[in-house]
Amino acid sequence: MSTALTVTTPRLAIHTRVAGPEDAPVVVLIHGNVSSSGFWEPLIDQLGARHRVIAPDLRGYGTTEPAPIDATRGVRDFSDDLHALLAALAITRPVQLVGWSVGGGVAMQLAIDHPRQVAGIVLESPMSPFGFGGTKDVAGTPCHPDFAGSGGGTANPEFVRLLAAGERGSDGPVAPRNVMNTGYYRPPFRVEPELEERYLDAMFSTRVADAHYPGDLTTSPHWPGVAPGTRGMNNAISPKYLDLSHFAAISPQPPVLWIRGADDAIVSDTSFFDLGYLGKLGLVPGWPGDAVYPAQPMVSQMRAVLDAYRTRGGRYEERVFSECGHAPHVEHPERFLAALHKFFAGE
Repeated sequence: MSTALTVTTPRLAIHTRVAGPEDAPVVVLIHGNVSSSGFWEPLIDQLGARHRVIAPDLRGYGTTEPAPIDATRGVRDFSDDLHALLAALAITRPVQLVGWSVGGGVAMQLAIDHPRQVAGIVLESPMSPFGFGGTKDVAGTPCHPDFAGSGGGTANPEFVRLLAAGERGSDGPVAPRNVMNTGYYRPPFRVEPELEERYLDAMFSTRVADAHYPGDLTTSPHWPGVAPGTRGMNNAISPKYLDLSHFAAISPQPPVLWIRGADDAIVSDTSFFDLGYLGKLGLVPGWPGDAVYPAQPMVSQMRAVLDAYRTRGGRYEERVFSECGHAPHVEHPERFLAALHKFFAGE
């Protein structure tokens, strides 16, 4: 069974779930947006049979100290927090990183900043290396000079309201329960009822504020009328501040396993959470067309960066899980666990 700790670091106090022998190889599990380390249940205990597992709550999530997120640093607040956490736990040997969604970007940033600290990286349904929203091609070229269409103003305001209220009902498509069951997973998949309630608790642990989720915003003269602010999670993953393409040039080069669901509705070249794609479908009025604001090619952008990594001598493998959405570790736990064990073993 995992143990919950609050680890005090020079940066902040980090709530962390740990499992497994202290002298075993270390695996760090990094959760995504609107979630917490609670989404790693029961994977934490399964991995703990062979590894020392560390699953922190990122700042602004779970019960970690809610220090503000400086979006102008991209996801470096999170990667710096993880570096400080490993130091506080006296872990000096290289670790395996498993990053889900935004957590995949945090894993890449940690590898950019501290490549010798990383033994390997599993990117599970990772966000694009150019963040979320506002770019038009595999090089991450912005659709508008102010990166309109990304940042804190892109979150659905009704979802944000219901999230802040802890609404557990299922009325309406943006009720948090429905977002989880139709966005995080490929319908009609559902976890067992007790686990579903715990995962909802993990979503509701998200701190809703300008300095956290979704963040502040600025208005823009460009479609769709909002541009990034400077605080909070959704601004931290705006391409205005986030560029993980530097991952291609890190040294040394840990092996990378990229796992994604074939039916991911969140991170996709046709994402139902991307305003460019929604505009093309006629769901956001005023869309200026493909020439100005196409759907963000999120998967293609990641593949381009990892191909550049391979060209420089790195190694990566892409695995696509069929009949799977944004959460392979939840939807196909046995297959996901087997893939991790094989990767950690160097096979």
